[in-house]
Amino acid sequence: MKRIVLFASGSGSNVENIASYFKNNPKVSISAVLTNKRDAKVLERCDRLKINALYFNRTAFLESDCVLDILKTIKPDLIVLAGFLWKIPDALIFHFSDKIINIHPALLPKYGGKGMYGMKVHEAIVQNKETETGITIHFVNQNYDEGAIIYQAKTTVLPSDTAKSIAQKVHALEYEHFPKIIDSLLHG
Repeated sequence: MKRIVLFASGSGSNVENIASYFKNNPKVSISAVLTNKRDAKVLERCDRLKINALYFNRTAFLESDCVLDILKTIKPDLIVLAGFLWKIPDALIFHFSDKIINIHPALLPKYGGKGMYGMKVHEAIVQNKETETGITIHFVNQNYDEGAIIYQAKTTVLPSDTAKSIAQKVHALEYEHFPKIIDSLLHG
């Protein structure tokens, strides 16, 4: 049995998509979803999907080994950041080297780094009149969005596109490719 732990900060649409993808796979388990927001909508999704979910605060994540100890107990084969916005502490990166992946809503190295997430990325794409954008799935290291790239998928940006329409295109790429890449990493 391969175990996945998901980290999310928001609504959890990627969490639900990943859970749906693996729902009928007896060889993969979503062991837990961890969130840094007490009121994150992902908690409601987890309740509905019957997935264990846990909220943690900044102290538990950054100033103690609380989250690390939980992860050590679960022994995940892969930790997936699915819309998680905090930088991962060095202790987690060290202990789970090459087992933490993230998805970014742009073609890295463009539009990455601290503060570049969600609509901020799509607005920058429009402002800079880019002709394409996409997703980047990458390993997590000590720097925002600088880990080794695992996979990228592209979509065209039309002159008529808005940040909102680009977000829809990028979400479609996330939903299509993220679970497949997770699956390939687990069974590679």
